[in-house]
Amino acid sequence: MKILVMGLGHMGGWLLNELQSGHDVAVYDNDRERLENSSGFTKIFELKDAAGFSPELVINAVSLPNIKQAFDDVLPYLPQDCLLSDIASVKTGLADLYLDMKRRFVSTHPMFGPTFANFSDLSEQNAIIIEESDPDGKSFFRDFYENLGIDVHDYTFDGHDRTIAYSLSVPFASTMVFAACMKNQNAPGSTFKKHLEIAKGLLSKDDQLLTEILFNPYTIHQIETINASLTYLTHIIRGRDHEEMDKYLDRLRENISERRPA
Repeated sequence: MKILVMGLGHMGGWLLNELQSGHDVAVYDNDRERLENSSGFTKIFELKDAAGFSPELVINAVSLPNIKQAFDDVLPYLPQDCLLSDIASVKTGLADLYLDMKRRFVSTHPMFGPTFANFSDLSEQNAIIIEESDPDGKSFFRDFYENLGIDVHDYTFDGHDRTIAYSLSVPFASTMVFAACMKNQNAPGSTFKKHLEIAKGLLSKDDQLLTEILFNPYTIHQIETINASLTYLTHIIRGRDHEEMDKYLDRLRENISERRPA
């Protein structure tokens, strides 16, 4: 298959490396220097040259705020039957965007990134394929992800964003709260060190990505849930209520399927 990847960031670069075996892959990035320094792929320096490449699939790997503009810029140079695709971490507005473009599309979300994922072994990672996508596109990406050992899950556009608000927004927000309360520690414990490592990894991510995740319309409900739990925990600690603390800890263990220590 002839595939054009738009965006030579972390995930765009990963896609290029994985797709180059068995496919004719080209790449476009509006950062000309970054494009010039890449190798191993057909380079599209001007979008009009995409017409000559004639891709069968375009994977839009730019940041969420730039997805629409990237599609608008490349559409005039694509064959009518070319599949459009995105790997956005938040899908808000994309259903309407694809509807307006009146093109076949496939929307997916590889739920891992360069900070924490081991790209040499993705067997414990997950990816989401949007149910409303074109059947051929879904089949292509299902095979692609599964051949890498990635577990594939199917969600609607709306179901995806609800899931991401829970699976990404909650740990992101919790880690940010930890970082906001940071002080220098002369003798940090092992738990503190683990949290610090996670915080450093999270905050090494692009600000735009963090903002996209947290601005998911379903995130605010999760933040309110965190606040409610913290308020309740504060109440227990202030009252030094051992019985209520035992009940609280038991509920937490149930939530994570963990047994009480013997």
